[in-house]
Amino acid sequence: MDTKKLLNEFPPVSTEQWEKVINDDLKGADYEKKLVWKTNEGIKVKPYYRAEDLNGLQLDVNPASFPFSRGNKDKNNGWDVRQDIQVDDLNAANKKALIALDKGATSIGFKTKGKVKSASDLKTLLKDIHIQCAGVNMVAGKDAFMVFDSLREVIKERALKPSDTLGSIDCDPIGELNKTGAFIRSEQDDFSKLAEIIKISISEMPNVRTLGVKGCVIQNAGATTVQEVAFVLSIAVEYLNRLTEAGLTIDQIAPRMQFNFAVGTNYFFEIAKIRAFRLLWANVVKAYNPANLDSAKAFIHSVTSEVSSTLYDPNVNMLRSTTQAMSAALGGTDSLSVKPFDSVYKNESALSERMARNSQIILKEEAYLDRIVDPAAGSYYIESLTDSIVAEAWKLFGVIETKGGYVAAFKAGFIQSEIETVVKKRLSDINTRRETLLGNNQYPNFKEDALKQMEPAVYQSTNIIATDSLARPLLKFRLAQELEQMRLKTEKSGKKPLVFMLTIGNLAMRLARSQFSSNFFACAGFDLKDNNGFKTVDEGVKAALEAKADIVVICSSDEEYAAFAPETLEKLNGKSVLVVAGAPACTDELKAKGVANFINVKSNLLESLSYYQGLLGIK
Repeated sequence: MDTKKLLNEFPPVSTEQWEKVINDDLKGADYEKKLVWKTNEGIKVKPYYRAEDLNGLQLDVNPASFPFSRGNKDKNNGWDVRQDIQVDDLNAANKKALIALDKGATSIGFKTKGKVKSASDLKTLLKDIHIQCAGVNMVAGKDAFMVFDSLREVIKERALKPSDTLGSIDCDPIGELNKTGAFIRSEQDDFSKLAEIIKISISEMPNVRTLGVKGCVIQNAGATTVQEVAFVLSIAVEYLNRLTEAGLTIDQIAPRMQFNFAVGTNYFFEIAKIRAFRLLWANVVKAYNPANLDSAKAFIHSVTSEVSSTLYDPNVNMLRSTTQAMSAALGGTDSLSVKPFDSVYKNESALSERMARNSQIILKEEAYLDRIVDPAAGSYYIESLTDSIVAEAWKLFGVIETKGGYVAAFKAGFIQSEIETVVKKRLSDINTRRETLLGNNQYPNFKEDALKQMEPAVYQSTNIIATDSLARPLLKFRLAQELEQMRLKTEKSGKKPLVFMLTIGNLAMRLARSQFSSNFFACAGFDLKDNNGFKTVDEGVKAALEAKADIVVICSSDEEYAAFAPETLEKLNGKSVLVVAGAPACTDELKAKGVANFINVKSNLLESLSYYQGLLGIK
């Protein structure tokens, strides 16, 4: 048998050889600035990775083996397809859950929103649902303790064996502190009740995870990947310390925990994040000397993030949630919820819920992402990212520990401050288009009217701040929120300013600049009129005035602006606002002649469009 390798005839290429070719191609340009991506996490991502990048990394670990970075399973990469349901009406929510289970969901998450107030209510909600077959997850917030007591009654009434019941209850006092700035009852009472619940659940419902750490709250407040991992780890350690002090062992606590992570659009980072957290958590649990190393397995539930979801061009949310779901699956999540694409601006529709559920089923049944254990294993890039996230998150975790742990750091405002710094940076990147948000700051739908599809509830804040708050809560954040409010301002005004492209001169430059300017002003919901080109300024100005243009954008080459722009300004005679597309070398000369308005790739989109709204009387 011929065992000759296909590539033996090609000589190996060293890193030094690659680097020489790259530097030659750069022709003196700065390698770091041109090719190294500096992320918000403080991680430098190289333009390429090689086998040597894996030197020193611990890769000789099997799936389902400590420290579980390769996942908890060694036979497949399966996960629970979970559909989350908002409970506004108990009977309607029950009916929707039964349909979802019939259509492919294997797990249900009930967001009770205060609607479950007794065991009787819970019986109505769970009618005909076999909780020994499909996991039922109660997302109850402040009502979690009461829902736990109600579930005990349901289990007794159904005469189920303790091991029969599957699912989770999100008892998470620190999660409530994050969301509202206060504990459920009080700090002492909450941790005492939590210890009691865990003791009961060990004997009465061992397969129900009763401590849910809400990392999704952290990412949906705007945190980076590293911050999310470090903060969730810190919260979990706070629970371990408090509960072991209450007399519980690590083997009693850790298996009762569920980690709820949001999954963002940073595709490879999100894959690496799940793997990194498993490794960190396993090593933390090991430090508590468990009797069984399986206690160090982290059960991870992932939910698609709200941070990048948008009101405008909402169908793109389906693409975002699909890549997010892929990241979670490839990272080895244990269960997954995909948010419906329209949930950001109205109550979910039957279509959007079906699309969200089916996206997971396609990833399983058609893409086979559940077949291969740890499909990211051995990837130079992902393995390196996993190691970088572990290192950076561990550093940040250490800082929090020096401040007395998560609760103390939160009360002191450290957690909030760290996230707010990132939010400010990311909003700046969105508004200056260093970060792209499709359909909002780049390539908007010119004709879209969001007000027609939005429900009144969209205007109501979903942030809940407790009257007895101990600290500032983590507020929900979306990257598009400032640009959306700016564009909605145009829609609410009832005005549709017309922006007219006066294209003239050099063909390539005028086309490029008219396209750029059309996208720029469409982000504010303005009407656009593009043109093929005018032979003279007179012809262009006449057409603009006949069209009753509010803004005239002159699109030409830098060299031609010196003559065209002042002439256009003069002939418009104040009847329209003149804007020059670009940053020509003659800018100072044009300003001296009265040309005041310029837009270019370095313009702050939000500030510029808000300025033009003000000029046109849109407030």
